[in-house]
Amino acid sequence: MKTIRYNIFYTFAILLSATGLAFVFFHFVKNNTTNIAFIYILALILIARGTTGYLYGIFSSLFCVIFINGCFTYPFFEINFTMTGYPITFVCMLVITITTSAMTTKLMKQEEILAERERKLNEAEKERIRANLLRAISHDLRTPLTSIIGSSASYIENYTELDSNEKLKLITTINEDSNWLLNMVENLLSVTRIQGDGHKVSKEMEIVEEVVSEAIDRLEKRLPDASVSVSAPDEILMIPMDPLLIEQVLINLLENAIVHSKTTRPVELIITNDRSVVTFHVIDYGKGIPESALPDIFSGQYASSSSSDTRRGMGIGLSICRTIIQAHGGTITARNHENGAEFAFSLPIV
Repeated sequence: MKTIRYNIFYTFAILLSATGLAFVFFHFVKNNTTNIAFIYILALILIARGTTGYLYGIFSSLFCVIFINGCFTYPFFEINFTMTGYPITFVCMLVITITTSAMTTKLMKQEEILAERERKLNEAEKERIRANLLRAISHDLRTPLTSIIGSSASYIENYTELDSNEKLKLITTINEDSNWLLNMVENLLSVTRIQGDGHKVSKEMEIVEEVVSEAIDRLEKRLPDASVSVSAPDEILMIPMDPLLIEQVLINLLENAIVHSKTTRPVELIITNDRSVVTFHVIDYGKGIPESALPDIFSGQYASSSSSDTRRGMGIGLSICRTIIQAHGGTITARNHENGAEFAFSLPIV
C-alpha cells in the first residue's frame, strides 16, 4: 500500500515535470495552449494511476486548470475564469481524474486480492511440503535410530557371548545406519540453504563439470564400489546454481539408482545442453519404479517398500531434490524406460 508521503511526493513530482515541459512547449509555441492542456491531462492520468484515493487527483485537477489559466492563456500570468470554455475544461479534467482514480483503485484492490490469494497458496504449499518432510523424517530417521540402539545394546549386553563374526555384523550395521543418518542430516541441512518465503537460493555461475566431479567424489567416499558412467557435451557449460545444493541432488539421485534399483550395469549420468536449459539424466538398468508410485514419488511419501531394507527408503531424499530444483527455477521428473528408471532435472542457463 502506498504511503501518504509517497503519494504527495509522486503528485508534486509529476506536476513539476508537466509544468516544466509545458513551459518549454510554451516558449516555442505561445498561441497553442491546447497541446499544453494535453500535457496536463497526461499528468492527471499518471497521478490517478500512481496514487491511492481521489484526493490527489482532485487537487491536481484544480492545480492544472488554474495553472493553464494563469500561465498559458492570454492575458498571460493572470487568472481569469470568465473566459469562454474554462468551466467545461475544469469539469472535463475533473471527470478524467475521478474516472481514472476509480479504475486505478479497483485495479489495485484486485491486485491486492490476487496477491493475498497467491500468498495463501504459497503458504498452503509450504505447509504441505513441511508435512511431507516431517512424515519422511519420521520414517527415514526413526528406523535406523532404532536399529543403532538395538545393535549397540545387543553388543554391550552380549559382548562375552558373541563371537567375532557376530560382533562384526553388529558393528557393521551400526556403521551403515550411522552413515545413512549422516546422509539424512546433510539433506536436511541442504534445505536450510534455501532462503526465506520465496524458496530462493544464492546462485553463482558454476562450471557443470566441476560440480559433477565433486558430487561423484563425495558419492565414492560413501559408496566405494559405486560405478557411474558420465557423458557430457564437449563445450564448457556454466549455469547459475548453488553448487552444494546441486551436488546434494546428484548424490541423492545417483545413490538411489545404485542402492535401490538393483542395476545390472553402471549407472549413467548424461548431461545435455538444450540452449535454454541444461538437463541432468540419471539412468539405471534395474527393476524400475512401480507405475502407481510415479505420481507421488517426489512428495516425500514414497519409500522403496518392495525392498527388504526399508530403512533405506528414498522418500525424504527425493522430496528434498524437488525442493532444491524448484528453488533454482528448474524442473525434475521421473519415468521408467525399457530397462530401468530415469530421473532427470533441468536448470535454466540464465
